[in-house]
Amino acid sequence: MSNKKALVTGATSGIGLATAKILADNNYDVIICGRRKDRLDTLAAELSAKVEVKILAFDVSKKDEVKTAFDSLSGDWRAIDVLINNAGNAHGLSPLNEGDLDDWDAMMDINVKGLLYVSNEVIPEMVNRKKGHIVNIGSIAGKEVYPNGNVYCASKHAVDAINKGMLIDLNQYNIKVTAINPGLVETEFSQVRFKGDTERADKVYQGFDPLVAQDIAETILFVVSRPAHVKICDLTIFPTAQASATILHKSE
Repeated sequence: MSNKKALVTGATSGIGLATAKILADNNYDVIICGRRKDRLDTLAAELSAKVEVKILAFDVSKKDEVKTAFDSLSGDWRAIDVLINNAGNAHGLSPLNEGDLDDWDAMMDINVKGLLYVSNEVIPEMVNRKKGHIVNIGSIAGKEVYPNGNVYCASKHAVDAINKGMLIDLNQYNIKVTAINPGLVETEFSQVRFKGDTERADKVYQGFDPLVAQDIAETILFVVSRPAHVKICDLTIFPTAQASATILHKSE
């Protein structure tokens, strides 16, 4: 019996990287996607000792790149059992009146349009086979709006709405859909948000124990390995110190 096939976007770092590894450890053949081909090559070399691995190097925000990448898949690789829509980013943390248009474009293009572009390539085959599982990585920012979060929160609220729409529209085709909404996870997220300001990024995670990428990867594995009759639709995950988007208990 052949392994199930999982596609992971944003597999070059953080949650995507940890997820690709844990799925491979549990006998999923994996399609690893990202913009940084060198990182994908390194990851593929590691995982190919365990399972079959396919690399797709593209930018999810570029519609033509997405189509070209998926057109390169053939045979069994087209029959994706699990799609992990993980690729996303945050740029800047400013009030709306001081926002940067390029930052806004990047967040909407990657977090929203990129998720849709990839899903559009995968869902039709799932519908034809009447099976599959889509996991959309959202955020507590998709449940609550916090100061200076504005457009990033809007993009993640869109992911939440898209997830709910997928649940309704794909239910008749036996396709599972899950949203996983993390709170504070220590990855490259804050370094990207603060444009490489490592000192500012590090302060985000000081004074408490944040989640790490492995925590989310383990949750994803749990969700996708439930029995056929079980569908987990919406999960919010916080570190113990966090109670909401804005309430965080830090040590003195």
